[in-house]
Amino acid sequence: MIEWVSKMTLLRFLLGVLIPPVGIFLTYGVSSTLFINIVLTLLGWVPGSIHAVWAIAKHEERMANI
Repeated sequence: MIEWVSKMTLLRFLLGVLIPPVGIFLTYGVSSTLFINIVLTLLGWVPGSIHAVWAIAKHEERMANI
C-alpha cells in the first residue's frame, strides 16, 4: 500500500510540473485551488507549475501529519 501511495504522489508531482491543473485536480478535485492554478497557468506555465508543486507538497505534508 505504501509503495502505491509513493507512486501516486510521484505522479501528482510529475503532472504538477508538466500539466499543472491536472496535478492539482488529482490532489484537490474541483476547488478554489484548481481555479487559482488554472489562472496562473494561463498567465504562464512556470507560475502554474510552481503553484502546483507547492500545493501538492503542502497537501502531502498535511496528510503525513494525520
